Amino acid sequence: MSGRAGAGVGGLRSHPRALPPVLPPPPEFAEQDDMPANQIAQVIALICGLLVVILMVLGLASADWLMAAGWRQGLFMHCIDPAAPTPLPFDITAQPGCYAARPAPYIKAAAGLCVATLAADVCGALLTGLGLRSADHRTKFRYYRFAVLAMSLALMCILIALVIYPVCFAAELNLGNRSVWEFGWAYGVGWGAAIFLFGAVVLLLCDKESEELYYKERKVSYYKDLT
Repeated sequence: MSGRAGAGVGGLRSHPRALPPVLPPPPEFAEQDDMPANQIAQVIALICGLLVVILMVLGLASADWLMAAGWRQGLFMHCIDPAAPTPLPFDITAQPGCYAARPAPYIKAAAGLCVATLAADVCGALLTGLGLRSADHRTKFRYYRFAVLAMSLALMCILIALVIYPVCFAAELNLGNRSVWEFGWAYGVGWGAAIFLFGAVVLLLCDKESEELYYKERKVSYYKDLT
């Protein structure tokens, strides 16, 4: 009896129990060759974000938001031409040259919103670049999610600034002492920045969905091949 190896209760031989198969975790597609080739939209979104930075710097530094005879007005300064007819707009008495912007509430609000637009867009462009560099798709999606939020905030700020600036100026138009007023190129630059921001947000949203679908399909096909 003692010579029977592997005998169980009642003299029956026990067989080792087979363990269930364990599937390895799905690959993270960390290799560059495994990365999806549909990142062109994200690259374009990054380029749009960088263009917005340039446009916003130009718009903030310029005094050509509103223009009239001998007068130019921006977010941080207004300029008086040497041949400006008198009386000057808003009953200002000053020599020709550039001075700090009038302390009108709408000018301060528009300037603050444009600065916020620039800051949020820089954050969005940086997050988009980090997402492009990341090899882990979970980290990549996290970067893109915050990039969309930052650029959406920037878009909201610039749109509010572009609306309140002319609307509030129209309320004080009777103090302008000029019959003809026109928007300068810097105001148009603001709308250009808004268009690029909108495009960047749309590209990031659409491409994020397509890339998530790509990784889900890769994971499903990987498990099918194992089984």
